[in-house]
Amino acid sequence: MKVSSVLGLNARTKLFSYPYNSKKGKRIARSKISTYRVLKKAQIPTPAIFKRFRTTHDVYDFNWDSLPASFAVKPSRGLGGEGIIVVKKRAKELGFWITIQKKRIGVGDLKLHVMDILEGAYSLGNYPDVAFIQEFVDRHNAFRKYSFRGTPDIRIIVFNKVPVMAMLRLPTKESGGRANLHQGALGLGVDITTGITTKAVYNSNLIRYKPGTERKLNGIKIPQWEEILKIAVSCQEVSSLGYLGVDIVLHPEKGPMVLELNSQPGLQIQLANMAGLKKRLERVEDLHVRDVEHGVNIGKALFGERFAGRVKKDKEVKKISVWEEITLVSDTGKKVRVLAKVDTGAWRTSIDKELAAKLGILKKENILWMRKIRTSLGVVERPVINLKYYLSGTKISTIASISNRTKMRAPIIIGRRDIQGFLVVPGIEDKPHHWVPPKWNATIN
Repeated sequence: MKVSSVLGLNARTKLFSYPYNSKKGKRIARSKISTYRVLKKAQIPTPAIFKRFRTTHDVYDFNWDSLPASFAVKPSRGLGGEGIIVVKKRAKELGFWITIQKKRIGVGDLKLHVMDILEGAYSLGNYPDVAFIQEFVDRHNAFRKYSFRGTPDIRIIVFNKVPVMAMLRLPTKESGGRANLHQGALGLGVDITTGITTKAVYNSNLIRYKPGTERKLNGIKIPQWEEILKIAVSCQEVSSLGYLGVDIVLHPEKGPMVLELNSQPGLQIQLANMAGLKKRLERVEDLHVRDVEHGVNIGKALFGERFAGRVKKDKEVKKISVWEEITLVSDTGKKVRVLAKVDTGAWRTSIDKELAAKLGILKKENILWMRKIRTSLGVVERPVINLKYYLSGTKISTIASISNRTKMRAPIIIGRRDIQGFLVVPGIEDKPHHWVPPKWNATIN
């Protein structure tokens, strides 16, 4: 991870949080109850609120015995998980419950805690606050063997409608079942494209296994990942926040739910992913993003893990030549074989405009953004699209620039971005100069 790509506290505030987040958006993010109202109005799933407490009269007038077996008591303006009590089940005695820390708590304890919240014990600046009781979301089965008692959550950083970085936070015994890194929870970096965990951090140190076990923390697949990304981007559209962190929990039956929004999300997510936020944010800052789906597609195209990182160490590295016959995939899933040139001098793959149009992959919904190119005729804009093809039997999903290659020997150039994990050996099985590639207008099988 390059130091120049890391986002620091001052840069976060001056370059992204302050200029892109409105006062209205910050007010929404500071209050969990305001966040709840905005999300409910936009029909974005979020845990239900059973009761709000604004005054001491609300505390004494409420029928505490009407509470369900599990719930969470929270301050509306609390920070870092402070002041939250999570109740998991009823105790045998009437009027008592058991928390996720396996502590017995009664109505009297809950009343005192809510009174502390109202007096501002957990709010920034100790200002009077509002307390509320919210629906409890239990652990999803996918995380049960990795999480200690509490509920894991997924933090996604969204900027300009693009999900740029994600992290899975797993409660530990040290964190008391809470998914807060500063209290001792685990932070797992997540591949934006697949929703699979890649690296893990514990108390600011990189680790491979869950503490005290031999369970690997990389390779965990987060269910309903596409839906999670879309929900995160939708939160930006309704919150008046251009740069934010979205905390999502996965309900075992109801699916993804938004827990809260952050106008200045923490920066440890960079360590969990071993990647800098600053460079990623700058890459999407000036892009024109049409809608939620477009933003998700851009995030997956730009910030997915490279193929080389997923190649097994014991697998033989494939050798390829400078000229390779590849199989392109059309918009309907049909395939066509063409000649491609492997160009280690180019970073990104480039495909002929006419061929892309015939494959149906030059449609508006598949265009990620327009890239400015300086040519002898001046500055021109060329589309950048999603592209799928097979190289030496390996399926590659990438992004490609559109260009005019009608007079070139090969309609597609494969850049070095797509050949990590391959060994390019000039001369091996190279096609002779008189070799004629398949017609570009060949029938798509």
